[in-house]
Formats: sequence, structure tokens, C-alpha cells
Amino acid sequence: MGKSYLIPSKANERQIEIKKSRFIAYACHVSSRDDVMKRVEDIRRQYVDARHYCWAYLLGNPDSASSAAMNDDSEPSGTAGKPILNVIQHKNIGDILVVVTRYFGGIKLGAGGLTRAYSRAAEEVISTLELKLCEPVVKLEICCDFSREQLVRLWLEKLEASLKSINYQEKITMQLAISERQHEALIEYCNQY
Repeated sequence: MGKSYLIPSKANERQIEIKKSRFIAYACHVSSRDDVMKRVEDIRRQYVDARHYCWAYLLGNPDSASSAAMNDDSEPSGTAGKPILNVIQHKNIGDILVVVTRYFGGIKLGAGGLTRAYSRAAEEVISTLELKLCEPVVKLEICCDFSREQLVRLWLEKLEASLKSINYQEKITMQLAISERQHEALIEYCNQY
């Protein structure tokens, strides 16, 4: 059985300034590497005149992530993407992308200063991020007689199952997704008939 974990429920943005450099941190929910790359490109278009667009993401359950990556975007190696990813990992949030856009203010921060700045920007945006619980789901197919359709639909609604498709033939076939924690209750209900 999978484990529930926290994910962003909506995007968030925060801004900090350090020695005249402006850091704009953006955090959001993502579901794939393609989604990550699209969001990073959206940020690049939004802040077209910025110097750096550093990012990190973590997909899946943070205890056993399916994928994680980072990018320093021409900042000195290890001073941007890695600190952002470290903050994400310590917050125990999954399916998340953090992009920190930097406008250079004319004063060099040095490696340590950059690491602290990117960490702080990531911390600021994540600490004010709205989160929700992501529960593992099971995909099922249910077949029933026409006379049972409304009862089954009511039960699915009660269990907060998501009806993906329905096919009417000799019997009704429903494709659905339901949380693992509600899966047993649905099987129990179906076995009664």
C-alpha cells in the first residue's frame, strides 16, 4: 500500500533582495519532467530580462521520489540548484518545482552568499505554500446491472471515487479511480451483491 504525502495545492511566489540582487522564487505542483520544463520556460518568458533561472524539482513521494533534478543555470556549480533541492527535501513535499529567478544587482555574492540566497528564497516560497494531501489511488473497473447503477454511483460519491468512464452494454461497466484507503470499503460493498 502506498503512503500519502503533501503536494502544493496552488502556485506561490515570493521575492527577496540581497545586496541589490533580486531573487524571485516560484513554487508549484508538477506531475512530470515535461511539466517541469514547460513551467521553467513559462518563468523564462515572464522574466525575460533576468540573468539566471535556477530550479529543482522532486516527483512522487518524497520518501521514495520517482525523479528529482536541479539546475544552476550558469551560476557556479552547486550554488543554486542543489540548495533549492535541499530545502525541498527537508520540507518533505512531493510533486513540486521551485524556480528561483535572479536579477543581478551588481554586487558579487560569492559561492557561500549565493548558496545562502538561493536556500533562503526557496525557504521563503515553500514555507508560505498551500499544501494538500496526495493519496495513492487504485484504478478499478466495476460491472453492474442497470438496476444497481444509481446505488453504485451514490456509493462511489460517498467514497469520493472519481468516475473516469462509463460504458452501457448488456451491463454497465464503470472505470474509476479511488483512494487506497477507500478501496476496501468499495470491495466490501460490491461483494454484498
